[in-house]
Amino acid sequence: MNEEVSKKLELIRQTLHETEVQGVRLRGTDWFAWATAGASNTVLLTAETGVAEVLVTTEEAWVLTDEIEAQRLKDEELPANFKVHLNPWADGDVRESFVRDVTGGGIAISYRPISNLEKPLPPTLQKHKRVMMSSELERYRQVGQKASQAMTEVLKAAKSTWTEYQLAGAGAEALWAKGLHPALTLVAGERRLPLYRHATPTGEQIGRQAMLVFCARGYGLYANLTRFVCFGKLSDERAELHSHVREVEAVILNLCQPGTTLDAVYHALAQAYEQHGFPNAIREHHQGGTTGYLAREIVANPTTTDTLTEGIAVAWNPSLAGAKVEDTFVILKDGKLENLTFDPNFPNVEVEGRLRPVPLYN
Repeated sequence: MNEEVSKKLELIRQTLHETEVQGVRLRGTDWFAWATAGASNTVLLTAETGVAEVLVTTEEAWVLTDEIEAQRLKDEELPANFKVHLNPWADGDVRESFVRDVTGGGIAISYRPISNLEKPLPPTLQKHKRVMMSSELERYRQVGQKASQAMTEVLKAAKSTWTEYQLAGAGAEALWAKGLHPALTLVAGERRLPLYRHATPTGEQIGRQAMLVFCARGYGLYANLTRFVCFGKLSDERAELHSHVREVEAVILNLCQPGTTLDAVYHALAQAYEQHGFPNAIREHHQGGTTGYLAREIVANPTTTDTLTEGIAVAWNPSLAGAKVEDTFVILKDGKLENLTFDPNFPNVEVEGRLRPVPLYN
């Protein structure tokens, strides 16, 4: 951890030099996890900013927090690269005064500028966050494995009489049991599955089939995956929809090579849907994009010219009404894709050389 953090502090200080500012403040839950090699400043799971922030100057690296959080962060979260500055929980001015002192009253760059003494983070630093170092990738593999195992356990235990709330709750429980934040657990049962792409769970019974979606967070990294469970035989029409989305997905996974732009992937998706007889599907749901310290760092659209590189993680989610496929992959040095959320214990078929999930029959 300390070696990884040292490299990241070098990148941040390089940004300081390039932008001619006196400090970098990282308040976001994603940025905090990135800068600290996986530590968490999260208490409220839904918050985009946490209970502590990172401050880096040319000479020092600090974690700024209040007296409620400081000891726990020191004991359980923070690597040794950081000093800790704490302020009374009821007096945030103490923190701002400290920042002015250590930056000489100069300009800082920030994920969330809060005054005229702060500017937004430059694109160069954002690009650094999206490319996984080897140590980050090792943590990401752990998160992906735990998330996919939790998914398999829950869907094998699921019953048709469960409500969508029960299935979502079982998913959240399984993720917590493995030390992961259930940042998102979507569920659609038999009736709602063809109606909504983002089906937040309800009290309805799931019936003969259900979709479960995870965005599971560990070390700040998101493992994104979607799976289906069926009780009884899937109709030929529904099985064909699942086949279509797997074939559409294969087109874009084949494109995930260093040098490919995200708009090129989007346009290939649109063409693939059309070739399969679903010309409107591209407009019915976002198709995914790059992932990492956010569930989606960049969502691909017709104008996203950001370029894929080695070390970038992607999560695509092509879908049709009642069918979807999604896993989290990372682009390796040789241009190959590694599936971080593959569980061999979940039913799968081979599609263009890759093992892809199919509905689980209970």
